[in-house]
Amino acid sequence: MPSMNAIAETKSAEQRDYARRLAFVVELAERLHIYGTTAQRLEGALDAVASSLKLDCEPWSNPTGLILTFSDPARPPGESDTTRVIRLPPGDTDLARLCEVDRIAEEVMAGRLDLVAGHAALRRIDQPRGWRWQAMQLLGLGLAAGAVGGLLRLPWLDIGVATVTGLLIGSIEFVARRRPQVREAGEALAGLLAGAVAILVAAFVAPLNLNTVIIASLIVLLPGMSLTNAVNELTSQHLVSGTARFAGALTTVMKLAVGTAIALALARLLGIEPQVRALRPQPDWVEWASLALAAYAFAVLLRAMRRDYPLVMLAAIAGYLVSRLAGQAWGSPAGIFLSALLMTAAGNGYARWIKRPGALVRVPGILMLVPGSASLRGVMDLVQQQDVAVGQSGALTVMNILLALIAGLLFGNLLLPTRRNL
Repeated sequence: MPSMNAIAETKSAEQRDYARRLAFVVELAERLHIYGTTAQRLEGALDAVASSLKLDCEPWSNPTGLILTFSDPARPPGESDTTRVIRLPPGDTDLARLCEVDRIAEEVMAGRLDLVAGHAALRRIDQPRGWRWQAMQLLGLGLAAGAVGGLLRLPWLDIGVATVTGLLIGSIEFVARRRPQVREAGEALAGLLAGAVAILVAAFVAPLNLNTVIIASLIVLLPGMSLTNAVNELTSQHLVSGTARFAGALTTVMKLAVGTAIALALARLLGIEPQVRALRPQPDWVEWASLALAAYAFAVLLRAMRRDYPLVMLAAIAGYLVSRLAGQAWGSPAGIFLSALLMTAAGNGYARWIKRPGALVRVPGILMLVPGSASLRGVMDLVQQQDVAVGQSGALTVMNILLALIAGLLFGNLLLPTRRNL
């Protein structure tokens, strides 16, 4: 019979092994949440990894936290039950780090990396990035704003104003990361800044497409992807996460609209009258050049690895072109639906055959289709005109875009199911 010391050592070894498996899955969950993974994909990924590690895990995700319940199926029921409640900030898409998390998880599940080394590798991912990366993010913010202005065929002055305002808003974002009190009002300050710059230029320099320039300036802050993810989570029966994410997206839109409304109110109090015009004079080549610049800017802002820039840009351009061409032939909702369907299926295929996250294709592919600009325009029109009918029209536009997008995502997953959750 084994001695008591041997039994104790065996039990202690089992406990250490259980603790290592649990720590790895918890660290993995935190990383996936921070890098913008939706509830259904995060929970599916955790289930797959926990099952591979012979660990029972019941995850519950919402936009601001995680609840993870673990047990060891090899031990008596109730003996190893552990629950972790983790408070986290809302995630932000980071394709480079998401790919690294996916690679580490695959290495651990395949046995090529042990749990301790895997856990250490996950923790090393969040090392601070250098000033060059920060400068590229700032450049991307300005470039995205100007490129969206070009896609809308705005005059050169409008494009220039949007670009400069995007750079200024990026500066506010960097300050907000270090100061919590600024972060809470960040969207309202950005809306105020965008509105103030556009109003001053339209009043003292030359007329602008005022609301469109403001929206282009704020394009990177618009919660179109959050709205889409929220409805996607609701349709997958992740009701709490979807509801919370939807409320957060609406709050962001409201804060942006409040900032622009304050700018307009201050202009009226000071007697400043911006000159507004509706002019889209640019030739076709400006739109196509702006599409390439927008795709590059979004590759930067989605924080993809440099070697993935061509793939991310190609996905963004393909999603836009399918939506535009199909929309011209069959109407805008049909174009958005077809684009979302094809880009979802393409992302699933990429994940299935290349063994890397399908988000590299899926996220940029639908990014320019999401209803962020339509939602902000609707709220701005409602606030400025104080007309409920205008607000209803804007809400209907957003709903049509969301329905087409979600239908495309759902049927894209049916057309080519993925074997991977990321």
